[in-house]
Amino acid sequence: MSKNKTGAVSPPEPKHNAILASLPAQDYARLLPDLKLVEMPLQWTMSESGDDVNFLHFPISGIVSLIYTLEDGSSSETALVGNEGLVGVSIFMGGESMPTSTEVQSVGRAYRLSRKVMKREFALGGQLQHVALLFTQALMAQTSQMAVCNQHHSLEQQVCRWLLMSMDRLRSNEVVITQEMIGQLLGVRRESVTQIAGLLQKSGLIERGRGRITVVDRKNLEERACECYAAVKAEYARLLPSGQH
Repeated sequence: MSKNKTGAVSPPEPKHNAILASLPAQDYARLLPDLKLVEMPLQWTMSESGDDVNFLHFPISGIVSLIYTLEDGSSSETALVGNEGLVGVSIFMGGESMPTSTEVQSVGRAYRLSRKVMKREFALGGQLQHVALLFTQALMAQTSQMAVCNQHHSLEQQVCRWLLMSMDRLRSNEVVITQEMIGQLLGVRRESVTQIAGLLQKSGLIERGRGRITVVDRKNLEERACECYAAVKAEYARLLPSGQH
């Protein structure tokens, strides 16, 4: 945040979100009055599976997870979104709802836009429509890659990939999260994540604190991760206007 001339703290600009930042001045100005800044508290369920989504959210900080839950209650993360993208693609893809729920994984803030305004903007066929569709393609690539990753790569590789993807979206080397929550997101037992985290710490790649993980050797963490991290990162850089991931 920045301070204005009176010394008051000004809210962060919507352009902290890469999609909003990519809009031409005229499109951005038209959208600005309809954007509302909202808090994203930890583990806030923005929408449940099957819900009609009424608002689109453009995160400017934090991370939102897309989570698929089975009938027995077990679940796993299918994709994550930060300030490179948006949450609520069903609004403009025509399905109105999604089979996944959306949950805040890392505290942040977002700019909210109503379904009505987004549909109006989408009908204009301008830059917002173009970039929203490109982001949706990148999101599909992430979902597909994570499905393959969960099936074919070791848990250590998955944890490394997850840490790197989270760090990229937080623009930080520290992730505030419990090992139990990582286990829930990856669909594995907490004890398994604790064991992997212990090995990574012993190797000097991370440091663990209460409810947080700090990456101290990113280069070697990337080497320990599977190919999925680099593949998803490259696809986002190819598709999105800012080259963010």
